[in-house]
Amino acid sequence: MWYLIYILVFLLSLLLSLLLTPLMRRVATSFKVLDYPNERKVHQNPKPLLGGVAIYLSFLFTILIGIFLTRTGLIRFLPSSIQSYLPGIKNVLLKLSIILIGGGIILCFGLIDDLMGLRPRFKLSGQVAIGICLFLVGIRITLFIPNLLLSGIITVLWLVAIINSFNLLDNMDGLSVGVAAIASFLFFLIASSKGELFISTILAVSLGSLLGFLWYNFHPAKIFMGEAGSSFIGYLLATVAILGTYYQKGSPTFLPVIGPLLILGLPIFDMAGVVVIRIRKRKPIFQADKNHLSHRLVNLGMSQRGAVLFIYLVAFSLGLGALLLGNLSLLGGLLVLLQALTIITIVVLLEITGRKAKK
Repeated sequence: MWYLIYILVFLLSLLLSLLLTPLMRRVATSFKVLDYPNERKVHQNPKPLLGGVAIYLSFLFTILIGIFLTRTGLIRFLPSSIQSYLPGIKNVLLKLSIILIGGGIILCFGLIDDLMGLRPRFKLSGQVAIGICLFLVGIRITLFIPNLLLSGIITVLWLVAIINSFNLLDNMDGLSVGVAAIASFLFFLIASSKGELFISTILAVSLGSLLGFLWYNFHPAKIFMGEAGSSFIGYLLATVAILGTYYQKGSPTFLPVIGPLLILGLPIFDMAGVVVIRIRKRKPIFQADKNHLSHRLVNLGMSQRGAVLFIYLVAFSLGLGALLLGNLSLLGGLLVLLQALTIITIVVLLEITGRKAKK
């Protein structure tokens, strides 16, 4: 019966996102919070930012409304089978509060960068600080490693990597938020199948917020989410991935723990490719350019919309295998990994062949 809650919070966050996004668009236009075209960007006209604020607020308001209904007793009108889970909500309020506060701080850093520009080292410092705070309150990656220092380093690196991978991926209409929606959906399927109500509910709220914004952000975009939005969705997915349980006692292998790498494989692949290209060209790693996977696909002849849809399919194909890892033998799990590597190889070969054909 908890699926009724998933549906309700999804629809509420979707509705809020659909309403708040055009509101933020008008605010951004009125106060000239715009993303202006330049040689490193694909849009031709100034676009309003602050879409990330709409995503965060729709996520935040949905959570707060749920907490309010729970604390005031108004939720007693729901079936008794749902009400039996309510006492457990109190046990997760601390972690939920930390996630919301951390997301708000990440959003503020992004807003400052959107409005005035922020040096990369300051952004990284803020992300590292948030990662340390998450670790200290118990949101951490263990990987069966008893060493707390090593666990802390891995947790912080994971958070910083995923935040920046979605920052880098936000280079074409609907790309970053669409991939984030696919990842949220796949994480939701895993969490709900394991009965992780807290994580599944967060992901249902996240999915509604993302899809509501995507309605306005898909090509041709009416609004951008900016650094604030891409940082927040990267932070949220990185955090939810840490909270999830992938290996359970009795599982055939330990391979399910790499599920998040598959689900977030596309942003990681794009970030790695961009970093390698910039190093080879001896350019600063944090200097924006048009060397992302989406740009390279457009250079091969795809339209912007076609390139984004192609990347959606690759992201979904890579992440799909993560749903099976918990039920497969070692051989089956290795075949899933081989399949993921094959998909990446096909994309690379497509690029190489396309470049040769153009030459």
